[in-house]
Amino acid sequence: MEYFKKDIIVDTNGKSEYIATLQAYIPDNSPEVNDNRVRPAVLVLPGGGYFFTSDRENEPIALKFASEGMCVFVLKYSCAPARFPQALCEALTAIKFIRENSEKFCIDVDNIAVCGFSAGGHLAASVGVFWNNAFVGEHIGEYGENMKPNKLILSYPVIKNGENSHQGSFDSLLGDDNKSDKLLNLTSLEKQISSDTPPAFIWHTYEDDCVPVQNSLVFASALVSHGIPVELHVYRRGGHGLSLGNHIVDKSRAYGDRHASSDWIDKAVRFIFD
Repeated sequence: MEYFKKDIIVDTNGKSEYIATLQAYIPDNSPEVNDNRVRPAVLVLPGGGYFFTSDRENEPIALKFASEGMCVFVLKYSCAPARFPQALCEALTAIKFIRENSEKFCIDVDNIAVCGFSAGGHLAASVGVFWNNAFVGEHIGEYGENMKPNKLILSYPVIKNGENSHQGSFDSLLGDDNKSDKLLNLTSLEKQISSDTPPAFIWHTYEDDCVPVQNSLVFASALVSHGIPVELHVYRRGGHGLSLGNHIVDKSRAYGDRHASSDWIDKAVRFIFD
C-alpha cells in the first residue's frame, strides 16, 4: 500500500492562511489477483463540530475502506477560525485532485464517494449540493464535473441550521455570520438539494442527543422529493460519534464488543460497489 500526504491550499479570504492535509491510502494491485484492477475511491471527512477533525473518524475508517479494496483519502480540513466556504472549497479541491490522478492511482473516475461524520457529514453533504455551484469557482478557479462526487456516505450528519440543529457546528462554521438569514438558509442543506445531488447512504441513531436524528430524516426526505436514490438506516440505540463502534475507536470496549450500529460500514461498502 502506498501512503502519502499532500497539502491542499485554497484562498477564500485573500490571505492564504489555511492549509488542509490530504492523507492517501492506495492499495497495490497484485498480478496474482488482478494487476489491472480499477478501484472506487472514498474521500473521508472526519467530524468535530468544525472545531477540529476527530481521530476516531480518520485512520480507522480509512483502513477499513482500504481493506475492502478502495483507494482512500482523508482530509484534515480547516476548522474554526476558518469560515464557510473554506472547508468546502478544500474538499472540492481534494476531489479534483483524486479525479485528475485517477489513472495514476487506478481509480474508477465514475465512482468517487465522499464519506462524512457529524460536522464532516455536513461538509460531505455540502460537497454533494454545491459541487456545480458558481460561488465555489470564485475561490477554486473552476467548478463542475472535476469536483463531482458520485456518491455520499453520511454518518450521523449535521444538516439543519435552525431547529434541531447542532448549533456549535454552525457557530464554528459561520462565526458571527450565523445570524445572517442568507447563510442560515444556504447552510441548511436540505434546502439546497437539486437533481444534480448524488445518491446517498445515510445512517443515524434514534437516541443521538447531540445531532438529532431529524437531520438525517429531513435530508433523506428531500432527496426522495427530488428523485435522488437514498438508503437510510436509523438504529434504535446509541449516542453520537460512534464511528466503527468497536474497540479500535472506543477504549471502553473489549475486543469483539461491537455496537449494534457497527454494521453500517459493511452496508456502506456494498452501496459504494453497487
